[in-house]
Amino acid sequence: MFPAPPQLRVCVLASGSSGNCIHVESATTALLIDAGLSARETLRRMALAGLDPAKVRAICVTHEHSDHTVGLRVLAQKLRVSLYANGETARGIRHGEGLAWNLFTSGSPFAIGDIELLPFPLPHDAYDPVGFVLTCGASRLGIATDLGMPTSVARERLRGCQLVILEANHDEDLVHACSRPWSLKQRILGRQGHLSNEAAAALLADIAGDTLRQVFIAHLSRECNELERALHVVRTHLLSAGLGHIQILPTHPDKPSPFAEC
Repeated sequence: MFPAPPQLRVCVLASGSSGNCIHVESATTALLIDAGLSARETLRRMALAGLDPAKVRAICVTHEHSDHTVGLRVLAQKLRVSLYANGETARGIRHGEGLAWNLFTSGSPFAIGDIELLPFPLPHDAYDPVGFVLTCGASRLGIATDLGMPTSVARERLRGCQLVILEANHDEDLVHACSRPWSLKQRILGRQGHLSNEAAAALLADIAGDTLRQVFIAHLSRECNELERALHVVRTHLLSAGLGHIQILPTHPDKPSPFAEC
C-alpha cells in the first residue's frame, strides 16, 4: 500500500525567545499558530516564504507570553482573521482587551476549515499553556514548543504524528555557565520551564514509533544553546535508537524555516 499524499504544509516563520509564529496550510485552509512577531515582520517573513496572507483564516494561541502574542492585535486587524485560545490564555494576554475570541478547551478538538486541532495541556509557567495536534485527512502534525518536562499527555498526543515541532531550548551546561541570574536558571531548568536538547531527543525517541518522519527543533535559546549543538544531540540520540531515518529540520529566530509536509 502506498502512503497517503501529504495534506499539510508547514513553515516556521520564527522560533525563539524573540518571537514565535508557525504557518500551517492545507489545500483549502491556512492558519497561524501564535503571533509573536510584529504584524509588519510577520507579513515580511510570509513574503520571504512565498506565502499569501490573504489565505490565512485564523490565529491560534498556545499561551499568553509576549514572544507568542506581541503582534496579535494588529495582525488580526490587518488579516481580518478569527482568534482562538482557551479562556485563561485569552484573559492573560496583555493589551488583549476587546479582542473577539473563539474559546476552546484543552482536550476538546475543534475545526478550522478542513484542519482539526486538538489542544492539549503542557507544563509551562503560563496560565493554561497548550500544544496542538493538527489533523487533515491522514496527516498529523504535533506542536509543543514550551514545556518544562515531557508529560504522559504530551507523549500520548505527539505519538502517531508524522511531523513534530518540538522545542530543544537549551544545553544544561550552558545554562549553568551563563551569566543569567540563578532565579532565571531555575525557571528554565524547572518542571514548568523549557526542554533541554537531551530531554527533547529522548522524548522524540519515545514517541517516534513507525510514523514520525520529520522534526523541527524549535525555541532554541540564543545564549544557552547553539543550532549545530542541538542538531547533533538530537540526531545522535535518534541514530543510537535506530531512528536515523527521521529528518531533523532547523528553525530560526530571524528567518523562515524550510518547508515540511506531512
